[in-house]
Amino acid sequence: MLRTTLIPAATAGLLATALLTAAPSGADPVDDAFLTALDSANIAMTNPQEAVALGQSVCPMLSQPGQTAADAAAKVADTAGMPLGPATMFTGLAISAFCPSAVASLGSGQLPLPLDLFGF
Repeated sequence: MLRTTLIPAATAGLLATALLTAAPSGADPVDDAFLTALDSANIAMTNPQEAVALGQSVCPMLSQPGQTAADAAAKVADTAGMPLGPATMFTGLAISAFCPSAVASLGSGQLPLPLDLFGF
């Protein structure tokens, strides 16, 4: 009788331990990929959450009338306190990560954004 009550109790204890020590859910694979891309490009950001939030703000910036990637990069540079070169790379990586419809349109040969977006 003791044996039959120990097994369920031990199982419940192991399950509770696993739930308490599990990694927090909510990690977004797109956010993680963006942060990995920043790291690969040697763009150092001290706060990953702020980097993701800034990256996610790029697409709405570009959707405003008259905005270009250069304008977005300048705003990224000002916001993050980084030189324009890394900010431009950051902006490109953010477009790749967070603006999937724009990237998909480019891949299919359509130009989803005005030509002057990239300074052309």
